[in-house]
Amino acid sequence: MSFLSRIMVLKSRAHFNTGGRGSAPSAGASFQGTRKKKSAQAKNRVGLLIAGFTVFYCVIGGRLVQYGMAEPLTTSSILPPDRLLASRPDLVDRNGEVLATDIRTVSLFAEPHKIVDADEVIEKLSTVLHDLDVKGTYSKLKSNSRFQWLRRQLTPKQQSQILALGIPGIGFRPEKRRFYPGGPTAAHVVGYVNIDNRGVAGMERYVDNQGLADLAAVGMTSSQPLEPVKLSIDVRVQAIVREVVTTAIQKFQALGAGGVVMDAHTGEILAMVSVPDFDPNNPAEGGEEGWLNRMSNGTFEMGSTFKSFTVAMGLDDGKMNLQSTFDARFPIRIGGFTIKDFHGKGRVLSVPEIFQYSSNIGTAKIADAVGIEGHKAFLEKLGLLTKMKTELPEVAQPSQPRTWKKINSITISFGHGVSTTPLQTAVAGAALLNGGKYIPPTFLPRSREEADQIATQVLKPTTSRDMRFLFEWNGVNGSGRNARVPGFNVGGKTGTADKVVNGRYAHDKNFNAFLAGFPMDNPRYVVLTFIDEPKTDKGNGAALAGTSAAPMVKDIISRSAAILGVKPKFGKDGSALLVSY
Repeated sequence: MSFLSRIMVLKSRAHFNTGGRGSAPSAGASFQGTRKKKSAQAKNRVGLLIAGFTVFYCVIGGRLVQYGMAEPLTTSSILPPDRLLASRPDLVDRNGEVLATDIRTVSLFAEPHKIVDADEVIEKLSTVLHDLDVKGTYSKLKSNSRFQWLRRQLTPKQQSQILALGIPGIGFRPEKRRFYPGGPTAAHVVGYVNIDNRGVAGMERYVDNQGLADLAAVGMTSSQPLEPVKLSIDVRVQAIVREVVTTAIQKFQALGAGGVVMDAHTGEILAMVSVPDFDPNNPAEGGEEGWLNRMSNGTFEMGSTFKSFTVAMGLDDGKMNLQSTFDARFPIRIGGFTIKDFHGKGRVLSVPEIFQYSSNIGTAKIADAVGIEGHKAFLEKLGLLTKMKTELPEVAQPSQPRTWKKINSITISFGHGVSTTPLQTAVAGAALLNGGKYIPPTFLPRSREEADQIATQVLKPTTSRDMRFLFEWNGVNGSGRNARVPGFNVGGKTGTADKVVNGRYAHDKNFNAFLAGFPMDNPRYVVLTFIDEPKTDKGNGAALAGTSAAPMVKDIISRSAAILGVKPKFGKDGSALLVSY
């Protein structure tokens, strides 16, 4: 064997010899060691991969938890999409007619960091949005924010026209807009919402106060339609009252006017109007005069309508009855003031005559017989001196003297010295006619059984019976004649109050009201109208309640009585007269 061949053999033996020094070579042991080494390397690699993926997914999970717990970032005035599309419940009248509903719309926004040429954007948008605020829009487009509203609630036509302009950096976001099919018909009852579809006034605000606003604040509202909220008003009667009131304010060139129709036994408000008013679809056009709800949020001295409560107080206190008489021959002088009658008879008057002739002297003597504390307590029972409780948020606090003295009690007896809301006066009037029960007013449906559970007996039933007689007596023989409607037996009491101007009563500026009920044999409804500073037909002087407020009641009842389900009665026994032609 050559030298080279021997070297190759020795190398081959050395390769397979894995034993210790002096040990015999073993081929099986050599292969077993190589296999273990490769297996260990593979396990190490897999372990490294598992550890790497574990760390990677832990980082991702941690970031997700961090993002989930972080507060949402407020960018400009943008709201989360689910809140932008959150539904409000429809408002419907007692018959299911829609008063307020949601419609889908879009709003225009810009991302200023993507805007290249702000001037070009404004120039193009102005071709579609002709009333665009150029200066304000330019400031938004040049700001450092990443989102800015440019125009809320676009029409479909405006959206398509802006899309056609192809402006980069602007877009559209879906929203919901509140729509009021009746416009101003029930403005002060329904109220309105702001640009973000949140209730601002009326029953819209009431709905938000019942929890809808809180749910929206935490993002728990839904885009799904909600159950409608049914109101107590009848939109047909509401439209009639508004037309009558609007006509009166134009006819008498008055500052304001209003009317309410109320169920005397349940407290439900079937119609309530205050004019000037506004269109809830565009409330900004109404201005402050239109926003004021004079029926529930305006306080006035209600004049001689308060004599109804003074007479009821005397009857209920037992100080007198319908056959009692009071000396009304001479004026009352007290505290530097002289109390006299507008159309004095100069003789002793019975209680029905005091009511019929609206005697200030006779009414003052009734109040004096009851006393100051009894007078104040009686008006408090009728809710005339405290803030009225109802669903409508716009309710004013009545005003009264800080300390009641005898002069205060006397003047308040005929409607001067206490200012209250017309709606409160109607609610108190219902207690005079419905058997003596005070029932808080409501703008939601209420059954008679539900009303009886919350009613408070404030008058004796006999007192209510006597007051029904006096209302009808005045309707037939007194200042309520202009409110009579054939077949419906309307009774009531006028109130002509001089307004206070610069601390003095102005005889040429009146606040006139008429408090009525019908049918007087079994009163079902109370109607109150008022008109602020009416002028005579000739445009000078002040019109009286009998010629301004009372005819408004007549028009309302004659047009709405059938809708309210009141059947007319004719003839002495109430049966219909049969006439042959």
